[in-house]
Amino acid sequence: MAENINRVTITGNLTADPELRHTPSGTAVCTLRVAVNGRRKDQSGQWVDKPNYFNVTVWGAQGENANNYLQKGRPVAVDGRLDWREWEAKDGSGKRQTVEIVADNVQFLGSRDGSAQGGGQGGGQGGGNGGGNGGNGGGFTPSSDVPADTGDFAPAGGGGAADDDIPF
Repeated sequence: MAENINRVTITGNLTADPELRHTPSGTAVCTLRVAVNGRRKDQSGQWVDKPNYFNVTVWGAQGENANNYLQKGRPVAVDGRLDWREWEAKDGSGKRQTVEIVADNVQFLGSRDGSAQGGGQGGGQGGGNGGGNGGNGGGFTPSSDVPADTGDFAPAGGGGAADDDIPF
């Protein structure tokens, strides 16, 4: 018997600043709104952009990081699962429903200043640092607004060995 799979991955831009709140027990809950553009042909055969909007919920420390480092317009990649919720409207006018993404991992793309280069903040246990190729001979240039130990990216010293000394 096949198992059901509930997995979603999106890449888009935040349409608003993150909203952070806390549960009564103190757990952080951050809400993001992400716009993802799709392309389709209209009736005349012309390609047009069609935006799709998704509510994303990010829990715990990752939600706090999202609130601290993200703002409206910032590109993000989200990996998570779909969750359907239903509740009674506060004004008593009936039930409301929504489908949202509960994030397992939010990757910060771009940089705070809006440039395409930039680093990332992985979710959960560690997180990664991404970056662009910044004109240093094809090497990796760390570029992130998330603090990183740049000593990890120091250029390797030349061993002085000539190509003739390599045994293959």
